[in-house]
Amino acid sequence: MSLPNLVLREKLRKMLEEDLGFGDITTEIVVPENLMAKAQIIVKESGFIAGIEEASILLKELDINVKSKVKDGSKVNAGTVIMEIEGPARSILMCERTILNLLMRMSGIATLTNLMVERAREVNPKITVAGTRKTVPGLRYFDKKAIKIGGGDTHRLRLDDCALIKDNHIVVAGGVKEAIKRVKEAVSFTKKIEVEVQSIEGALIAAKEGVDIIMLDNMKLEEIKEVIKKLEEEGLRDKVLIEVSGGITPENIKEYAETGVDIISLGYLTHSVKALDMSLKITEIIKE
Repeated sequence: MSLPNLVLREKLRKMLEEDLGFGDITTEIVVPENLMAKAQIIVKESGFIAGIEEASILLKELDINVKSKVKDGSKVNAGTVIMEIEGPARSILMCERTILNLLMRMSGIATLTNLMVERAREVNPKITVAGTRKTVPGLRYFDKKAIKIGGGDTHRLRLDDCALIKDNHIVVAGGVKEAIKRVKEAVSFTKKIEVEVQSIEGALIAAKEGVDIIMLDNMKLEEIKEVIKKLEEEGLRDKVLIEVSGGITPENIKEYAETGVDIISLGYLTHSVKALDMSLKITEIIKE
């Protein structure tokens, strides 16, 4: 998952502009214009690193030399130096918070995703753990990339990725069968069709109508098991992917994985993530 540098640079510039405003008044007063410095970015707790590529691009845009000590996806311990940088002291201080915010959030998502994948695969080795579109507006690309770095699946990146029929679509259409009929008549063969259901009956209808993926939304564990059992009895289980979503956390993900579903999707990866703590420290002032 990667954007062209031109597009990525523009996204990163906008992040910096949001924080910078018309200038860093403190740095401009305290730090001489031509002063050069070296600095390190240090991780303060263990976890998986994400955002190295993005941080490096923004730093280089500001004429700051970068030496990455780890790669995206690396597992590190507290105290690890992940980047060494050198350049204009004003530029380093000006972008400090933007760089740290991005690295901390992306690394937090990657760390949480890795934890969830490990726990789910302890009991269901083939299961896919996926994110959702519950991302911060403007940060979708970075949140989704962090999920992928952490070993998860990005799910839909945008609304045009696949046809996902949700509860409100079903209400408007007048039922599951009619909603599926409308989509199948109009959507390209290149797009998968997924339908969200909240009952065993809805799941059976969706499977019989030939959708690609059935999402069991906020179903209890026993109901999920019953859906799988009914699909097996009807000879439909192998013809559809089963996804579960709703209320899944690190504490209960194993229970959902044990039901035998194919995919667990959860907004928890992005809407409830804890940033991985980091700091940037000036290590040397370079004398001319």
